[in-house]
Amino acid sequence: MGSRRRNLLVLLVVLMLCAASGIVLATQPTVLGLDLSGGTQLVYQARPTPQTPTVDAAAIDRSIDIIRERTDKLGVAEPEISRLGQTGLIVGLPNVQNAQQAIQQIGKTSQLHLYDFEANVIPNPKVKGAPKDPAKSPDPNPTQLYAFPNLYSAVNFTAHRPAGCPNGQCTTKGSTFYLFNKRTHKLEAGPAEKRSDLFLLFKGERQPPNTQVISVPQGTTVVAAPNSPSLTASVAELAKGPQFVLRDRAALSGNEITGPKQSFDPVTNQPNVTFGFTSSGKTAFQNVTRKIALRGQATAPPGISSAEADQYSQHFAIVLDNQVFSSPIINFVDNPGGIPGNTGAEISGNFTIGTAQDLAQVLQIGALPVDLQLISQSTVSATLGAQALHQGLLAGAVGLAAIVLFLIAYYRLLGLVAVLGLAIYALLFYALIKLIPITLTLPGIAGLILTIGVAADANIVIFERIKEEVRAGRSILSAIAQGYRRGIATIIDANVITLFTAFILFVLATAGVKGFAFTLGVGTIVSLFTAVLFTQAFLGTFSRARVLRSPAALGARKRHFQWNFDFTGASKWFFSMSGAILAIGAMSLATSQLNFGIDFTSGARVQASLQKPATVDQVRGALSHAGVSGTSQAEIQSVSGTNLGPHAFQIEGKFNSNEVNNQIKSALDQRFGLRGGSQGYNSEVVGPTFGAQIARSAVIAIIFSLLVISAYVAIRFEAKYAIPVLIALAHDILITAGVYSLTGREVTSGTVAAFLTILGYSMYDTIIVFDRVRENVPRMPRAAFSQIVNRSMSEVLTRSLITGLSTVFLVTVLFIFGGATLKDFAFAMMVGVLSGGYSSIFIASPVLTHWKEREPAYRSRRARIAEAMGYVPRFPEENVVARVEDAERRQPVAAAATTAAAPAAPPPPAAEPEAPLEAPAVDGREDGAPEAGEPAEAEPVGSPATPPRREKAERRRRQQQRRRRKHGRRR
Repeated sequence: MGSRRRNLLVLLVVLMLCAASGIVLATQPTVLGLDLSGGTQLVYQARPTPQTPTVDAAAIDRSIDIIRERTDKLGVAEPEISRLGQTGLIVGLPNVQNAQQAIQQIGKTSQLHLYDFEANVIPNPKVKGAPKDPAKSPDPNPTQLYAFPNLYSAVNFTAHRPAGCPNGQCTTKGSTFYLFNKRTHKLEAGPAEKRSDLFLLFKGERQPPNTQVISVPQGTTVVAAPNSPSLTASVAELAKGPQFVLRDRAALSGNEITGPKQSFDPVTNQPNVTFGFTSSGKTAFQNVTRKIALRGQATAPPGISSAEADQYSQHFAIVLDNQVFSSPIINFVDNPGGIPGNTGAEISGNFTIGTAQDLAQVLQIGALPVDLQLISQSTVSATLGAQALHQGLLAGAVGLAAIVLFLIAYYRLLGLVAVLGLAIYALLFYALIKLIPITLTLPGIAGLILTIGVAADANIVIFERIKEEVRAGRSILSAIAQGYRRGIATIIDANVITLFTAFILFVLATAGVKGFAFTLGVGTIVSLFTAVLFTQAFLGTFSRARVLRSPAALGARKRHFQWNFDFTGASKWFFSMSGAILAIGAMSLATSQLNFGIDFTSGARVQASLQKPATVDQVRGALSHAGVSGTSQAEIQSVSGTNLGPHAFQIEGKFNSNEVNNQIKSALDQRFGLRGGSQGYNSEVVGPTFGAQIARSAVIAIIFSLLVISAYVAIRFEAKYAIPVLIALAHDILITAGVYSLTGREVTSGTVAAFLTILGYSMYDTIIVFDRVRENVPRMPRAAFSQIVNRSMSEVLTRSLITGLSTVFLVTVLFIFGGATLKDFAFAMMVGVLSGGYSSIFIASPVLTHWKEREPAYRSRRARIAEAMGYVPRFPEENVVARVEDAERRQPVAAAATTAAAPAAPPPPAAEPEAPLEAPAVDGREDGAPEAGEPAEAEPVGSPATPPRREKAERRRRQQQRRRRKHGRRR
């Protein structure tokens, strides 16, 4: 396929993708996180269990980890989970489609119990023909004879049974309470271990009229027996179906199983869940199955076959959260001594692959150590506030418009192509955000900003290459082709490292870090498509247009300014400046440390019921006017669906006791009035949402990603290139942390997202710079490494300044005009991006130079240059040395040639001058033009060019022109 047809095909594909993206944008909703849109807030109170007699901090922390893992497995992105008081939990869920499923799953204990069924089931006495002792006269279909028709009948029957828990085998600590409607017998609330817990979600926390409370005594449990077990079925739904009443004597618990996974039955090929046992579980499982097998054999006639034994065999019930998921028989013919525990067991039923996988995931995560009682469910508004979000979007739009105008002004037509590519990138990326869907939060927006910078930078890298080729004398068509050929390797290297980072963070990290990583990864892939394929196809298709024939239209006129700075020679000043900043930051970190916000430390949670209507921003303004500290960082949300009334607000922040009890209360009362006086105001201590487990997983993910990136850089470049990358990263993170410590700004979860953005930007920028160094090394075979680095820096500095300052400008606008709640995020981004751009050129590159110049080859080059010239020039093109000595050597040769020549004979050609110390390297260019930064051939001093030499030069020039024309037509 010709290049023109390929370009047209790419443009057609892009056009079709844009059309599909437009359909997605018009039909699919955008899923926003709690900080941008609000959601559902659940408040739980922890109750002790037989496994955890006392609710302590360790049990609450373990519960938080399990809940977070459950929500991640269910696909609920960006939940917020924190401790409330000593024994409470707050779970915030964004408004997503599967939020209701998550609500049902979060509070479930998910404790698995395995029962000897016939030995513990209590038959329904109202069923005719039901045996009094099922262990001695079992029935092959227990649901028909043993089950109660619904939960009310089963609970009402057990209410009259005596309490008792022999040998402490019960799964509950006391009676279990249920609340039913007296007339319809509908379940209104329960089960609960405290009678008062039944009324928590009702008005005034009082028992509703026309209801009755029934208790099930300890020692007896009621379990649902649905035809199709389900993790998503609510207690109220299960209450309408058949129920078993069991003596609460479980043979094994979920603590004794290992390795649950979704599998398939080898006979029926139906989905199931298989698991193994611990050492104690193996023994217990074989003992109980042996008892079941022996009882079945005792009730069966002798000499029957395995198939006939099924109707006499007894059952083993697997119960999860008071629901029978499976009740397999123990065939006494096949397993006369029970089932060995080392073979494991399985849970089978009417499963689909999805439901079997869900059950396996629940068992893998494990049971909650405590029983969580839901005491409040409400709807909350966005934590950022509508005005702050509007200000942020407006500031971002203004900053982006300014960057677009700059790109067009600087790159002319190429800038228009870049803007078009960014527009298509934004369209495709936003469509993917809606289609997947990705829950957009502030950390996700941080990843989005980084991917926009990456997409813009990919175009800038290629366009700078195109301008270099045009200035070197290539035709426009040839310059575009060469620019993409030379720039694509650089872009791929930088983006592969970004993808490595995103993938590792997504796999190993949790919570907001995972959202950042996912957004970054998807955005990087889309940016590669638009920056490499689309813009290349567009320029390749229209490169013969008249408007592209002028170098001025591409912003590639003759360069009036060129960087002529000794980057490596001034490294001691850069190192000294960075060292001073790091030392000051280290002292501040050692004395003042970081000001961690409520996301990382404990704080206060205030709920207030106001008499007058108010907005989030009005409440924030009232607190700020009253002098309450940390108002800009506080999370303020409107709350509905609670007993607090129509104008309720929730405020969370790092407030001291005086602010909570006096300042906040009086400020709200004076400005809006408190509904019910002091009854409309309450406060509690809350724990961090960004807990130790999240921080630990994030640190592990970052360390692992750095190791992988170092290995990639060592393989793709050279081992010595990897260490400066890590040094630059450490430099940027430490400087940003030091600045935060010095300014006393609060570190929030948004700051973490900004730090991760800094990490990605710093690596990307450093790789771009190092790629040019690596490219120039073989082109300058006799230059000192410091000269190669200086030339490389002068070539990429313009690109680094444009990219870095554009990003800094965008976040600076966000910092100035984006509102109080976005300032910390924008501040960290601004400091980090500035530090990242600075370190890639002035820290990483000089470190690499000082290390590489210790190598024997570069040490000898430097010594040879210094010996010949008396010093080492800044750039390789200055390595034309000993001009006077060259002239003196050539004078005798020229004189002898003049004496020996005949009068009529044409003068002989002058001797070829000695090659300069740094000769231009051949790198496959067909036109023979020297690369930017390479030295031209030196004309010998005192030896004027003769006519034959001029003729030779003219022939060479015409030959070069023919090659260029031929090259342009071929492309």
